Amino acid sequence: MSRYGFTHSLSPYTTMNIIAKIENEQLKSDIAEFKVGDTVKVHCRVVEGGKERVQIFAGIVIGRKGHGVNSSFTVRKISYGEGVERVFPVHTPRIAKIEVTNRGKVRRAKLNYLRQRVGKRATLVKSMDA
Repeated sequence: MSRYGFTHSLSPYTTMNIIAKIENEQLKSDIAEFKVGDTVKVHCRVVEGGKERVQIFAGIVIGRKGHGVNSSFTVRKISYGEGVERVFPVHTPRIAKIEVTNRGKVRRAKLNYLRQRVGKRATLVKSMDA
């Protein structure tokens, strides 16, 4: 038995390097740069029966979470007067593309306060660099 309690020849550090290499292969390279507060259009691939189509979910990014393969972001929109949120993994093959329509000017990492707002108050001030 080795010092780490493993009977095989790989140390835990080598195993972590293998996992990191596999995760790096899974990363998408064609992701648009977007931040919290930006208004985005997320083009999702939806499979219905035998057909596949692209559905657009447009809204404000209210949060980002994680890093690497496990990173995700939350998009919120108002649909027929009801708030709808959806969490998307960044590196999933189900997302065809992410399109940034407006840049938002925010001073915090999570915009949970938008959940209590309705109508025009639920939108953000546009950034000057957009």
